[in-house]
Amino acid sequence: MKIFVALACLLAGCLPFVCCFAQNDDLFGLGKYLYDAIGERIRVFELVTLDNQTFTYDVLTNYREQVLYQINEKDKTCQKSPLKANFMPLGVPPGSSLVAQSVLGDSSRPGEGLLVNTWTGNQPNIGRFMTTVTEFGCVPVTFVYQLKPYGWMHVSYFDNVIGITNPDQLNPPSFCSDANTMTHEEPVDFMSLFQPKN
Repeated sequence: MKIFVALACLLAGCLPFVCCFAQNDDLFGLGKYLYDAIGERIRVFELVTLDNQTFTYDVLTNYREQVLYQINEKDKTCQKSPLKANFMPLGVPPGSSLVAQSVLGDSSRPGEGLLVNTWTGNQPNIGRFMTTVTEFGCVPVTFVYQLKPYGWMHVSYFDNVIGITNPDQLNPPSFCSDANTMTHEEPVDFMSLFQPKN
């Protein structure tokens, strides 16, 4: 009988239970992006929650001109800042190491899986990272990298479409022509917009 009770207690300890992962959920964003590798421009329309406050971002980065625009379509205002980052094409950064090749979905039947490659590395401008891209076309699936002070930042890409339906969205709106570059400001990159101000 003692063995039965001990076995029952052991089995009860193996049952799954409701749990909570302790994470830093101070920063969350959801949005869409336009990407122009040839012109080295990226525009991001994003809904962001940071420290229990929700707001929208509309940011256009032009890496050739080294300028970042924070655009407010509603108020027709624009803030123009110097950009300190170099353009990093979506895909696998040079010097990356292949972690694994795998299938998202089902690999046992045709058309039910997506062959992807996962890469890792360390880049001076972004730090440690891991990225997953499709085997064919090198279309981004995920990009994970360290962002201080928040820790690891995870970006997932959905509904990628080759081509831009409205290329004018990669140019600053007309009301931005009056925006002066904040030359007294420290040059920024896109991720620094989410860093706390001292």
